[in-house]
Amino acid sequence: MQTKLSIALLALVPLLAMASPAPAEPARVPFARKRSFQNENGVVDIEALKTHVAEVQAKVARGFNAFKANTGKVHPNDNGVRPAPVKRNYVKRATGKDPLTDDLDGDLWQGGVSVGTPLSAFTVDFDTGSSDFFLPGPDCTENCEGHKVFETGQSSTAVDQHKTFEIEFADDSTVSGEIFTDTVNLAGLTATKQAVVAATQYSSGFAIANSPPDGLLGLAFESIASTGDSPVFQTLVTQGQTTESVFGVTLLDNGGELFLGGTDTTAFTGSLAFANLIVTDPPAFWEITASGVSVGSRRVVTEAQDAIVDTGTTLLIVDPNSANEIFAAIPGAENAERTLGEGFFTIPCDEIPSDVSFTVAGKAFTLSADTLNFGQLEEGSSQCVAGIMGADEGFWILGDVFLRNLYTEFDFGNLRVGFAPVVS
Repeated sequence: MQTKLSIALLALVPLLAMASPAPAEPARVPFARKRSFQNENGVVDIEALKTHVAEVQAKVARGFNAFKANTGKVHPNDNGVRPAPVKRNYVKRATGKDPLTDDLDGDLWQGGVSVGTPLSAFTVDFDTGSSDFFLPGPDCTENCEGHKVFETGQSSTAVDQHKTFEIEFADDSTVSGEIFTDTVNLAGLTATKQAVVAATQYSSGFAIANSPPDGLLGLAFESIASTGDSPVFQTLVTQGQTTESVFGVTLLDNGGELFLGGTDTTAFTGSLAFANLIVTDPPAFWEITASGVSVGSRRVVTEAQDAIVDTGTTLLIVDPNSANEIFAAIPGAENAERTLGEGFFTIPCDEIPSDVSFTVAGKAFTLSADTLNFGQLEEGSSQCVAGIMGADEGFWILGDVFLRNLYTEFDFGNLRVGFAPVVS
């Protein structure tokens, strides 16, 4: 017997044809420059970077938990292991287009969204590795000070669903609140009766000093939403608000963009190479197959790997064996487990390689030296921390180290992800 969630996702493509007329042009959400995990002297803040890795692991675990709660099934990549709580440290430092800026943590990309009637503007982190949408609610007393509040009582279209929401983060803190539905406008595209969490408590990581954006907006699939509700972009698609059921992302040093409802052909060179999703029933993460890694002309990883495409992960995370093979082929690279922690490597600062490539969709995409270098190990050091690390997750995560080199298109209608070299 199919679940309500499965039926809704299976009905997605026919609904596109039956929907009301869509806007003539796609929409744009601009992003601002993403910060790094470096201090003012170019030295990497390794504790903050390790905390970020723990947060990513906790986020994926939340997705697995939500998948089981929503579908009654265990996600194929879920090995049942959950990360232990860690002390959190912080870095100090359509078609709609929505400009994106970096948050203080340097691990997500932020832009604008409006909610309610009348509309009220907020900034949120956009994350392709999760699916929930939450903002500080009027009753939030913990870690919400300084953020703009989603005043549910002042919106004529806000409806309390009388359901609660709670998710845990890597430091054992939580975001909890009440689930409402309301009107959401993203760069001129409007979703009605969209699920929005009005938080009554924020985790320490969302306190204004650590995360300037007001909230978080996930761009993955409904099956990993902890609310169990349709994510914002999926709602826009099913309600006929987009010309096409796709969105594109560019993450650049001088800015970036979320392009909604079409393909921004000015943002990339050549043509998009598409990788089909590794489809779970129903779809969950933006998960594809990576088919190898090369250093120069030498192919160092040949075995295909499952890989989640995630704008909310700063690093490029591979399995430990693949990491060892990659860095064994880079002159001067060192395993930094003793100095930095498990999974980390260093590379010579004056010889950052620019010939490391990852193959997806049958095409090799090269990492720039800029994105591979995370900063000096310590002030005056000749070694720099590499942006690729090894972790035994059972899958890879293609984060910003990979995505900053590309225009990436996420295709809901055809369940695939497209890649092409970005125009910088």
